[in-house]
Amino acid sequence: MGQGPLSGLKIVEFAGIGPGPFCGMLLSDLGADVVRIDRKGQGRGSPADVTARGRRSVALDLKNPESIETCLKLLEQADGLIEGFRPGVMERLGLGPDVVLARNPKLVYGRMTGWGQTGPYAKAAGHDMNYIAITGALHAIGTTDKPVPPLNLVGDFGGGALYLAFGLLAGVIHARSTGQGQVIDCAMSDGAASLMAMFYGFKAAGMWGEGRRSNMLDGGAHFYDTYECSDGKWVSIGSIEPQFYLLLLEKTGITDPQFQHQMSREEWPELHDKLAAVIKTKTQAEWCAIMDATDVCFAPVLTMDEAPNHAHNAARQTFVEVAGVTQPAPAPRFSATPGAIQGPPPKIGGNNDEALADWGFSPAAIEALKASGAL
Repeated sequence: MGQGPLSGLKIVEFAGIGPGPFCGMLLSDLGADVVRIDRKGQGRGSPADVTARGRRSVALDLKNPESIETCLKLLEQADGLIEGFRPGVMERLGLGPDVVLARNPKLVYGRMTGWGQTGPYAKAAGHDMNYIAITGALHAIGTTDKPVPPLNLVGDFGGGALYLAFGLLAGVIHARSTGQGQVIDCAMSDGAASLMAMFYGFKAAGMWGEGRRSNMLDGGAHFYDTYECSDGKWVSIGSIEPQFYLLLLEKTGITDPQFQHQMSREEWPELHDKLAAVIKTKTQAEWCAIMDATDVCFAPVLTMDEAPNHAHNAARQTFVEVAGVTQPAPAPRFSATPGAIQGPPPKIGGNNDEALADWGFSPAAIEALKASGAL
């Protein structure tokens, strides 16, 4: 299928929401051939479904035994599988790990759930906020009044999709050297806990307290926070290191001697108020003119409408347009084998004939699936 460092990797993705599709997008952007199994009658697909980009869709009636056999034939040729159902669903379909690995012992079977395949919560419903709530991550993020969900970046995408992609590729490396596939139990709660590693280290060292906005990296420190400008827009300041902090004082024109007590935690609230008053005297654009691309550790806080047009993002082509939809470009970047978006999100079942033919199904076999109602 596509270009990139994962060209030649074959993945079967069972359609879902959230981290499963995002994992498939990441693999596809880097060249993997990702075929998504959709259920017949699910709809048409939309160019705005950005995380569905770059794969081909095969729509099957998963209640039809011939559809299940079709899935198994695809999986015989695949390097990896992505599924994001509740525990037990794939087994009830006849596509559980025992069945699939018997057909393809080298396959890496990636299971994406919120709570994992085992444990008291394993079969309970949940969403990103719930999964990160039991890890300490949600409690640490927010205002002094309450925890605030950090979009669904920490659970679904950071703790889920990225760990599944990492796990799948590690499993494929192992399978290619040993011939042994395996099952990956990727829980968003596990991944979110893993992302908290540094903060648990800080806590053990006595450098992190339980109160929100009382620590250096959670908005408690005056030199690491966001500030409102005179035009109602915001800037981010992260002047942690002494030399960067001194530059912040220089650029803001602050001469108040209290600011020399940078690491005096008991003075942070007062210093925060004083710095907020200074930042409020100028517009975001005026602060950008003073601090942009300096070692203050500064950047304007941009909206999603503004971000694609920012000079740095534009220079690096961080955002691209596909089928009329502005969206992030593939990441990370490779010098010898650059990735690329392989196409817009597919129509449901829009690649039935093409994808199955590419994966070894004969024209007669494809016609038989259509005749049976499986495809």
